[in-house]
Amino acid sequence: MRIKRTVNAVKKRRKILKQAKGYFGAKGKLYRTAREQVMKSGQYAYVGRKLKKRNFRALWITRINAACHQNDISYSRFIDGLKKANITLNRKVLADMAVREPAAFAELVALCKKA
Repeated sequence: MRIKRTVNAVKKRRKILKQAKGYFGAKGKLYRTAREQVMKSGQYAYVGRKLKKRNFRALWITRINAACHQNDISYSRFIDGLKKANITLNRKVLADMAVREPAAFAELVALCKKA
């Protein structure tokens, strides 16, 4: 008796078409083009996850830099001062502090200037 793949093949196609739902034109309707686009979309998503980390770090550094310049210190001197003063705060926390609590950030800058 031979094995027929109908059920599994249909499930596989349905899964791909479900992932391609909402794509423009044939990419969301026809199996072959949908499969190609789903593969490409997966690659874009993978790269995007890496880029997101890079972009957020750049944003945090920009915010910290702006706050530093308001307190008359450069970004590089500020980071160097933090290291010398043994203050281990990451850039995400520093950027949040710079935006939401400028007074606390100014105190940090003062500590860095001493160090």
